[in-house]
Amino acid sequence: MPKRYLTSLIPLLCLISIITACSQQTPVPDWSNVPWGPFRLVDPPGVTNPVFTAADVTDRNTGFVADPFLFPDQNRWYMFFEAYDNDTFQGDIGLATSTDGLHWSYDRIVLDEEFHLSYPDVFESNGTYYMLPETHQLNEVRLYRATDFPFKWEYLSTPISGRSFVDPSIFYYHGRWWLFVGDKDNSTLYLYSSNSLTRGWQEHPLSPIVKDDITARPGGGSFVYNGDVIIRLAQNNGAHQQVHAYQVDQLDTRQYVEHELATSPLLAPGVDPPAWYAGGMHQFDPWWDGDHWLVAFDGKDTNGVYSIGIKLALAPDQ
Repeated sequence: MPKRYLTSLIPLLCLISIITACSQQTPVPDWSNVPWGPFRLVDPPGVTNPVFTAADVTDRNTGFVADPFLFPDQNRWYMFFEAYDNDTFQGDIGLATSTDGLHWSYDRIVLDEEFHLSYPDVFESNGTYYMLPETHQLNEVRLYRATDFPFKWEYLSTPISGRSFVDPSIFYYHGRWWLFVGDKDNSTLYLYSSNSLTRGWQEHPLSPIVKDDITARPGGGSFVYNGDVIIRLAQNNGAHQQVHAYQVDQLDTRQYVEHELATSPLLAPGVDPPAWYAGGMHQFDPWWDGDHWLVAFDGKDTNGVYSIGIKLALAPDQ
C-alpha cells in the first residue's frame, strides 16, 4: 500500500479503535475480580448508626429517608436515597456526600417529579451516569441520565412498561443487561433483559420467576462478583421485615435457577435490636472499597420511620 494511503488511514483506524474500546467498556460497578461477597457484616469502629435520618434533610418536610444507594466518584462518596415529603405525600431523590463513606452530610434533592420516586439505583456505562429509580405510579420503569453528575438528571427512556413495577434492580452479565423488578403486590418478581440499555428489553420466558412469595420484592441492587457469582437481594415483607440473599445458579435467555444463601437473611430486626430498626430492615446496598465492602442499609423503628445506617463487610477469614 502506498505510504500516502497508509498515512490517511491512521486517523480512521485510531477512531475505530476508540469507538470499539468504548463499546466494550465494562459498566461500573464491576466487581468481577472481587473474590468474596459482602456477607460478613460488622459495625464500623467509631461510627454510631443510624448515620443519616430524616432530620438531616434540611430543605423539605421529610417524614423518612430510605432506599440508600452508594456511588464513589472523584475521591468522594455519594449516597442517593428516597426522601419522603410529608407535604406532597411522595418520595423525591436526595443526595448525601462523604469523604470516608462513614460520616455523611446532606446536600440537596436531585430529582423531583410530579409522581413518587424511590429506590435510586445509580450506575455508569461508557462514561455516562444513569439512574433507574422506582416510578410505580406510572406503571413503567424510567431511565434517567445525569447532565451534571451527581446533581442534575434528565429523563432518557422507558425500558419497560405495563405493570405497577417496584424497585428495579439492574446489572450487566455476559454482555447483556438484566433487570429484576417487583410488583406492587410485593409477592411477584419479573425478569427482563436486553443487549441495549435504552431499548429492546424482553421479558424472560420463565418470568415471573418468583410468584406468591413474600421475598419476591428486590431489597437492594443485584450485583456480580468473583467472575460470575450473581446475587439477588430481596425484601421479606412478612411480620418481621428483613433482607434475604439469593445466588443465581443459571442465567441465560431461556433458563433461570437460584438458591438462597446460607448467610441469609443478611439483615433482620433480631431479638433485641436498637430501637431505630426494631420495626424491620428493608434495603442492602454494598460497594467494594479496595479491601472490604461498605454497605448502606435502612431500617425502620416501631412507628415505621426509616433511617439509614452503614456497615462494613469483611473477608470470611477476618
